[in-house]
Amino acid sequence: MDHTRPAAVSGSFYPDDARALRAAVDACLRQARPGDGHAGAPKLLVVPHAGYVYSGPVAASAYALLAPLRGVIRRVVLLGPVHRVPLQGLALPVAGSFETPLGRVPVDEGARAALQGLPQVTASDRPHAAEHALEVQLPFLQAVLGEGWTLVPLAVGDATPEQVDEVLERLWGGDETLLVVSSDLSHYLPYEQAQERDWHTVQRILACAQDLHGDEACGAAPLNGALRAARRHRLVPRLLDLRNSADTAGGSAARVVGYGAVAFDAAPQARGEQQALGHALLSVARAEIAQALGLEAPTPVLHPRLHERAASFVTLHDARGQLRGCVGQLEATQALGEDVRRHALGAAFGDSRFQPLTAAEWPGLDIEVSVLGPLQPLPLAATLDDAAALLQPGVDGVVLAWQGRRGTFLPQVWQQLPKRRDFLRALLRKAGLSPDFWDPGIALWRYGVTVYQEPRHERTH
Repeated sequence: MDHTRPAAVSGSFYPDDARALRAAVDACLRQARPGDGHAGAPKLLVVPHAGYVYSGPVAASAYALLAPLRGVIRRVVLLGPVHRVPLQGLALPVAGSFETPLGRVPVDEGARAALQGLPQVTASDRPHAAEHALEVQLPFLQAVLGEGWTLVPLAVGDATPEQVDEVLERLWGGDETLLVVSSDLSHYLPYEQAQERDWHTVQRILACAQDLHGDEACGAAPLNGALRAARRHRLVPRLLDLRNSADTAGGSAARVVGYGAVAFDAAPQARGEQQALGHALLSVARAEIAQALGLEAPTPVLHPRLHERAASFVTLHDARGQLRGCVGQLEATQALGEDVRRHALGAAFGDSRFQPLTAAEWPGLDIEVSVLGPLQPLPLAATLDDAAALLQPGVDGVVLAWQGRRGTFLPQVWQQLPKRRDFLRALLRKAGLSPDFWDPGIALWRYGVTVYQEPRHERTH
């Protein structure tokens, strides 16, 4: 166990020079997408494993979450598929460390002892020798976690979800242990087909399904087992990024590979984090409107996420439940707290569809804050029906743009317009176009939101 598994794909999947590699990883992390409006300490990450020019930006959206956990995470359990060597079960290497141009990472010896006696786990260097699925994750982990952590590298071949889950249960640990599953999504489909398949695959990952196939995710075997464990431990998933090789590296859209990044948080922590953030956001919005009305303003609740850059919408409803104002923006340009303050005032006094809010309406006012995830472009569609077929009812916020005209609907609008065609026709109308108009040059984007609403008994009148 004193020998080192050397880097096998440096110089091809990522730079073989330490300085160039560090620069490439740092560039991906700096440009990482902000996810879906959450913050927290993930227990499980799903990340892609292609060359950095292709999948690096998507993987970085997951690894960027780990920066605050440097010194907290001391062990990483890393699972990925085998691409070159047939394997029954899972293989833990005999090697005592893994090497990249950024240095060596020791293999966790305690994990060897923990896995002894499991028939599905063998000790072998052969499945790891030329495998890239695990190796490409290491420079990202080295960059965000620094030194002082150990690795449990598991190559996964023909293994059932139950077998993988049993392994993970022995290694689960606490906050010091992070689980990472390495998997790309669809392979070599045309762009539009890849987008559709990958979106449906991601929805099943978010639902913790355990029946993924290799044509949907090349890491289906480790992923199915991890999803079984995630469901059992009641982890809460969130989609961070979903793109393909044509989106990240350009080139032909005729044959692309799909990449997704998903984080799973521990349920109590995630729930508590969401509740605390929601309470703070709603208190900020309510205080801002009350102060503008000359009323006694409740003291805003503090939360560290208010200082992070994010995009939001603030929506108001009157005592009858009717829309009273909705203002926001699609891309993050300022701190979340300032964004909500500005849009709370805009929704109350600056929405051109309504008269400014009055003090008489204050007692029955409902406030809702939506924190937006990243915009994801949809393929161009030849017809309105083709475009409608791309939408996910109840899930997608949608942006539509054509020749300077632009409109958006939050996902909440699906409650009033549950049919795709009706939803899209109404969005065309909102953008100032005829509801029956369509042009193949119309651009569409989807995005997700996290919605925070205040219970009636918590309002300050």
